[in-house]
Amino acid sequence: MPPTAQRLFDYLRPGTLNLPALPPLSLYVHLPWCLRKCPYCDFSSHEHKGEPPFDRYLDALRCDLEAALPFIWGRRLHSVFIGGGTPSLFPPAAIDRLLGDVRALMPLEPGSEVTLEANPGTFERDRFRGYRAAGVTRLSIGVQSFDDAALQAIGRVHDAAQARAAVDEARDAFDTFNIDLMYALPGQTPAAFDADLQTALAFEPPHLSIYHLTIEPNTFFAKHPPALPDDDLAADMLDRIVESTAARGLERYEVSAFARPGHRCVHNLNYWQFGDYLGIGAGAHSKLSFAHRVQRQVRFRDPARYMARALAGEAIAQDAEVARRELPFEFMLNAMRLTEGVALASFGERTGLAPTALEAGLVEAERRGLLARDLHRVWPSARGLDFLNDLQSIFLPPASR
Repeated sequence: MPPTAQRLFDYLRPGTLNLPALPPLSLYVHLPWCLRKCPYCDFSSHEHKGEPPFDRYLDALRCDLEAALPFIWGRRLHSVFIGGGTPSLFPPAAIDRLLGDVRALMPLEPGSEVTLEANPGTFERDRFRGYRAAGVTRLSIGVQSFDDAALQAIGRVHDAAQARAAVDEARDAFDTFNIDLMYALPGQTPAAFDADLQTALAFEPPHLSIYHLTIEPNTFFAKHPPALPDDDLAADMLDRIVESTAARGLERYEVSAFARPGHRCVHNLNYWQFGDYLGIGAGAHSKLSFAHRVQRQVRFRDPARYMARALAGEAIAQDAEVARRELPFEFMLNAMRLTEGVALASFGERTGLAPTALEAGLVEAERRGLLARDLHRVWPSARGLDFLNDLQSIFLPPASR
């Protein structure tokens, strides 16, 4: 029996559908091209000279989704996230076609959140309105900084004026949107970052994501590291973030995410709550639950190879079951990013394991002041959020520590 047919048979075999309901399912669509690769970026993004092959790539995405349907048979989409790369390189007509293909192949929950990442360097007037007309409900704008010198230092293709214009246009076109901001940039002082932060907050964004610049392996910055603010300065900047966002009515609901009531990112919450997601596109990752296992998949990373393989119905480069001993770490890696934590019952629902599989880690994390809990929930302490890697690593399988 072919592998895809075997998985469908396993999923539908007698008795399996009587087990607890599967978690919510989201769709991630990866559009891999960008104008220029940022020196800190370790995502699957690729510079493209001239216009990318939009039509061929959209054909490949549809074939990829069609071939994946047996893995998600009978399930509805909870949210859609179009990321990259720079998805806003794709014109609104292409996004309209993409979302039309998704709707034709998959049922969406009523009112589903549909997010598209946009780069101010690809901004042009009324482009964002075109995305809204195509069915995008939420825009995430990769501003990173409103300071020209800082933008140049991290290799962004836009300037501060373009960043402001893009946020203005997003605010006019969308009921909800996100601003991405970075801190601890090369040579950045707390005062310079605070100016960036106050500029972002002046737009009254419904959602703000703020990330510490980190040097990732296999990036330009890893080979040629810039001088970055030390840990104490970075901590001062983080304190200012928490203080200023709270004063403006933005609640910190995840370690790097702040939102007004009703504007939390549904798609990302599904990740952090260990929900399921199907990833299509070059280099996209999937996490899918079945009645008796959790499976992870990775698509081919190179866009040309991905398109050729997806059009042949063979887009998956890696497909492996998550070992049961790794599930506690996988779950807590995500859940402990949330300031409110998670219900302990959800651990069993999402992994099939008894809560006792977490107990040794919970005791150790609580002893170190990184975590708090009651009879029903577990959540990171303020110290746990500040030392999140330490908290998460407690739940690694013993052989991996």
